[in-house]
Amino acid sequence: MSLLKKLAAVATATALLTGLAACASSDSDAELGSESNPVKLGVVGASDPYWDVYLEATEEEGIHVEIIDFADYNQPNPALSEGELDLNQFQHVIFLAQHNVASGDDLVPIGATAIYPLGLYSQKYDSVDDIKDGEQVIVPNDTSNQARALLVLQSAGLIELKDGGSIFSTLADIEDSSRVEVKAADASFTATSLADVAAAVVNNDFVTKAGIDPLSAIAVDDPSDPAAQAYINIFAARADDKDNELFQRLVEIYQTTQAVQDGVLEVSGGTAILVDTPASELEDALAKVEADVEANE
Repeated sequence: MSLLKKLAAVATATALLTGLAACASSDSDAELGSESNPVKLGVVGASDPYWDVYLEATEEEGIHVEIIDFADYNQPNPALSEGELDLNQFQHVIFLAQHNVASGDDLVPIGATAIYPLGLYSQKYDSVDDIKDGEQVIVPNDTSNQARALLVLQSAGLIELKDGGSIFSTLADIEDSSRVEVKAADASFTATSLADVAAAVVNNDFVTKAGIDPLSAIAVDDPSDPAAQAYINIFAARADDKDNELFQRLVEIYQTTQAVQDGVLEVSGGTAILVDTPASELEDALAKVEADVEANE
């Protein structure tokens, strides 16, 4: 190749690279929420049909959102903190509080979605009143769900917890005067234990998978209880973005689009309690739980 041809090739390659760099710069500088710079929203369960409905609703308002799916609940918060996401929506207030305290993060709730009541199920009884004293009940063995399950059993009159119980209650806090014997098992196995025990608390994630009618629970926690605010599922953002008007609008679209709300109910088997608790109340609940977590470390 002649020198002139070589120089021409170099010039062409340089122009191409410069052009690509300019395009990349243009995309990165584009307004957040535009087609070339969509809002990145992290979720667990992107295959749920209502997310497609949600994306249609946001695009109708000219807001482009990219759903980023995670298989592990421990990934979306670090991704949000590190700037790989703009928002996430997969957790309740307690989960966020535990993450913030453990990691030193200051992620905040900017909007509510729903409470998913935790249910007690039985193949032997239609009512908690029919359960005989001394029979065995199974609860999940992971920290947050076990405490919540114990509070469900207490509200149903099956056990009594020391000092009335809390989000940190364990099997060791069950008073001797309790009606039933409580054992813990991995959350994925509580449903399969139903044939062998009086009742079991089964996480929402496993209810329908086990072929259980979500509406057949013989006891659930009470979403109207002030303590239930800690179990509200939320949109979370970095602290600097808590007043971001674009993000607040995305929360409003989720809360006010009927097809989205209907889809959330359908996926939950009709058990979800849809809520629109103000962000200020969610922040207060988060601060309280964080203080409780720190005090119990």
